[in-house]
Amino acid sequence: MSPAVQAAKRWYWQRISAMAMALFVTVHLIVMILAIRGGLTAAEILGRTRGSLAWGAFYGIFVVLVAVHGAIGLRNMLAETGRLSERALSGISLAAGAVLLVMGLRAVAAVTLGGGA
Repeated sequence: MSPAVQAAKRWYWQRISAMAMALFVTVHLIVMILAIRGGLTAAEILGRTRGSLAWGAFYGIFVVLVAVHGAIGLRNMLAETGRLSERALSGISLAAGAVLLVMGLRAVAAVTLGGGA
């Protein structure tokens, strides 16, 4: 695959992930504002998210979007500011995406499944 096609695919995925994240951030903020205005404490919120497949799926998808978006964004920033090879850029961005994914999914598991993640 040519570098131009790869760049176009990265552009596409970063834009799609940004659009989807905008929806997820909006829902997250609305739910948090309603919960806090409703007088729920952090412990009560966690009590409601424990065992919830819906919240686990929502935040799991959110984490995947963040990992994709963040990894591509980091790659773009490094490409514009550094003199790294394509191989180094790909390796760094994949590693960053993997770290974001693992950390995010651990947080989702802690909030929805309970216990230490």
